[in-house]
Amino acid sequence: MIGLQFALGAVIVVLAAVKLAEYGDAIAYQTKLSGMLIGVILLASATSLPEILTMISSINQDHINLTAGDLFGSSMFNMLLLGLLDMVFYRNRILRRVALKHALTASLATMLTGMAVFFILTDVDVRLGWFGLDSLMMLAIYFGGIWLLRANASRSVDHQTADALPSGDQEALPLPRAAAGFLLSAAVLVLVVPSVVHSGAGIAKSTGLGDGFVGLVLIASVTSLPELVAMVAAARMRAYDMAVGNLFGSNMFNMFALALADILYLRGSFFGAIDPGLAIAGLLAMLLTMLGLIGNLAHIERRLWFIELDALLLITSYFVGIYLLYMRGVGG
Repeated sequence: MIGLQFALGAVIVVLAAVKLAEYGDAIAYQTKLSGMLIGVILLASATSLPEILTMISSINQDHINLTAGDLFGSSMFNMLLLGLLDMVFYRNRILRRVALKHALTASLATMLTGMAVFFILTDVDVRLGWFGLDSLMMLAIYFGGIWLLRANASRSVDHQTADALPSGDQEALPLPRAAAGFLLSAAVLVLVVPSVVHSGAGIAKSTGLGDGFVGLVLIASVTSLPELVAMVAAARMRAYDMAVGNLFGSNMFNMFALALADILYLRGSFFGAIDPGLAIAGLLAMLLTMLGLIGNLAHIERRLWFIELDALLLITSYFVGIYLLYMRGVGG
């Protein structure tokens, strides 16, 4: 029964994420905003709603390691998706086509992840009321980064999204209808994801794995389904900036969510309550994001059969990292 609940919820999440990408693409066209900015801010925030819901539920149930595992694991999974994106659409050389556009987003995501790892290991318990200084610093960096992204996007003309859109539904769809559809799709995710996460946790419970590892693998994979489907839908519409921006932007948003969790956690320092072993997962998320950044910036045309070497390195590093985390019992 719980398996059926999980499967049904996952299907609904997939369908809602498809519509989320389509409406986000229409908003990008109608507002004339860059595909990069829509992907980094709008689409990344909406597709990261499952992580936010998981975080709130986990804190309420005092499963702190599951929250941290989900957010670090989601960032790792996003970079796996970036490798798969580059591999599946290998003819388009996606990371080459969007070169330099996402370096700032990836750098900010790496910086925020590094700060999270630092605060977990050092346990800087300096508080302003119930707000931790560590979380406030991360929130300030996140919002400062969003400002930089907006300022950077306003200085460049990005014609890719408008040129890539077909002269069909996206062009004809009015902005109010696109915005309403986007909000409705996001609302479906808000309603369905808690059930998916709950049933997934129930399935994982019989394995005897700890909250952290379950969050890293199972929960992170489930809550990243919107990123997966939104990425594929955007790429099929040739909105490559939106697809890549969604993944790097989601990594930024994941660390924003981790900082926000400290504000919602009222029983002391949130970062101090996280198992220090999960810092290894944070370091792996940093490593994978840096690999994605290098793949975005590099202009080396090397392939193994039809697979770009940077895509192969991302995919291999993800699975090797998960295996090492399992062998070390991280999050157990």
